[in-house]
Amino acid sequence: MGLTACLLASCDKFNKLLKSTNYELKLTKAKEYYDKEYYLKASQLYEECIPAFKGTPKAEEVYYYYSWSEYYLGDYLLSQYHFKNFTRQFSMSSKSEECYFMNAYCYYLTSANYKLDQTSTKNAIAEFQSFVDTYPESTRIDSCNKMIDKLSMKLELKDYEIVKQYYKISDWKATIVACKIFLKDYPASNYNEEIMYLMIDSYYTLAINSVESKKAERLDGAIENYLKMYDLYPKSSYISRAESIYNSCKKIKERL
Repeated sequence: MGLTACLLASCDKFNKLLKSTNYELKLTKAKEYYDKEYYLKASQLYEECIPAFKGTPKAEEVYYYYSWSEYYLGDYLLSQYHFKNFTRQFSMSSKSEECYFMNAYCYYLTSANYKLDQTSTKNAIAEFQSFVDTYPESTRIDSCNKMIDKLSMKLELKDYEIVKQYYKISDWKATIVACKIFLKDYPASNYNEEIMYLMIDSYYTLAINSVESKKAERLDGAIENYLKMYDLYPKSSYISRAESIYNSCKKIKERL
């Protein structure tokens, strides 16, 4: 028998198995395919078995291997859903912790470049944190924390670039708001010296281009934030430029 004939015979045999109502046989063959890393066939058979074994002692096994089959096929969003659903349906299972972790890890794998939408990044952080809270003694805690840190850095970089973009297009009001949000969300960021300088400069530039009634308030914003910056980062590479703005603000205020 030629290769083509063998393939056709194999496909025909598998299709007959899919149509079969012998679910015990399907389950046995699904595990065989899974062990041989034929995950597409395993997934198809496990999917057929899910409703047949629902409510039975084998339901957990079926759904567990089905979830992993989808993961190995690279469908991380679908496998994320099934791993999470496994923890809901089989919360007392010995595999529940593993699936809870994999639910978060699948989100991690779908986290996009920082310039793109970060929904999966935020979902991954939330799910990893939920895992840490639920299983505080787990051996996976260190892995969770490392991935949370990596994902958080991605969000931080994205928000930093947002600040820089507002500043670049001279949208001073938006820059000030974005700076305040950034400093609140990332109090220990390495970007904070620059962010504080950009906020001071934005307050100053906004002030000198404002109507007289709004100048004093905006100059005060620059002055107050310079003083905060000096207290926090007296040796910053931005401090001399910030100090120059501070001195200009005081002079302008004296003339108001």
